[in-house]
Amino acid sequence: MKLSDLDYSLPKEKIALFPTEDRPAAKLLCVDRASGVCSHKIFRDLPELLKPTDLLVLNNTKVLPARLFGKRATGGKVEILLLKDLGGHIWEALLKPGGRIKDGERIVFLEPPRNIRSQHPMSTPDVAEGGLVGTVMASAEPNSGKRRLHFLGEDIAEKIHRLGHVPLPPYINRPDQPADREDYQTVFAKEEGAVASPTAGLHFDKPLLEKLVRMGVEIAHVTLHVSYGTFQPITVEHIEEHPMFEEEYEITEETAQKINAAKRAGRRVIVCGTTCVRALESAAGKLTQDNLVGAPTRCTYEVNSGSRRTSIFIYPPYEFKIVDGLITNFHMPKSTLLAMVSAFLGYEKLMAAYNIALNSDYRFASYGDAMFIC
Repeated sequence: MKLSDLDYSLPKEKIALFPTEDRPAAKLLCVDRASGVCSHKIFRDLPELLKPTDLLVLNNTKVLPARLFGKRATGGKVEILLLKDLGGHIWEALLKPGGRIKDGERIVFLEPPRNIRSQHPMSTPDVAEGGLVGTVMASAEPNSGKRRLHFLGEDIAEKIHRLGHVPLPPYINRPDQPADREDYQTVFAKEEGAVASPTAGLHFDKPLLEKLVRMGVEIAHVTLHVSYGTFQPITVEHIEEHPMFEEEYEITEETAQKINAAKRAGRRVIVCGTTCVRALESAAGKLTQDNLVGAPTRCTYEVNSGSRRTSIFIYPPYEFKIVDGLITNFHMPKSTLLAMVSAFLGYEKLMAAYNIALNSDYRFASYGDAMFIC
């Protein structure tokens, strides 16, 4: 597949800048995986589309307010995106402008104005009044663009949560607002560590999940901490040459048992979000000969539990080992996410579905509407 295959015309006004006020009121485009036939629903209709025997897999990662604004001793502005807590008050981070900042420099962080994106307070900050100080360190991965930041003092986590901003995707071209702290978080978020939300899950509210459970749908959770790489567009013409950023994921023994039991029983595994797909397909392994006894003929893979890292890049052609149905949002052109959904549905059927969505006033990207492919 070439990069040009993943390009399509997306008017800016189709990109949702805010979520629907009522989460399950978002539109839902249902696509038959075999035929490509589309039908229009809303997300609250999901119980009509799932079976009582289905297993629904959700990503329970929680978004960190990972975006910090600071000043150098020279008065220069700095923007930080925290990536990973390395322990000992040291974080892996991206710095902007990264090239100008030397190892050993101190950066002071205070709450910036919220009405202008990427703007910083220009007065001299008083750290004693609740600010945060970090010393820039060299990266353990030279030429990666990543740096390490050593925060000084106490109550670091509290200060990061108070001073940090929601790391909205770059295509949501507005400043973050206080409401984004809740809106950009799923109602089942639990394990903090992501710098981007598993946005297909944003359409669920608690009453909808409870209704699914009452009708018999089983729910399982995985944790994949979504990295900033989810926003990285593909820039090479031959997409298989695109380097994927590693992400950490965990599949508990309980979740693995639920998924494997469903596969052996011939039940559908419905996966919410491309993040869950990456975790499950990365953890898939061939069933042993003993485990094949009594399993459906089409069931030849199982999920292995554990905590691992993955840089899996799924694009056509790809044999999906675990996923039977997919709930996902409408993705940006030239993105790895679009490539994955193309692999699941088929390129021609996906482009036809996107054209229907564009012509039917669906809202695109992280705060937009959803698709259900099954």
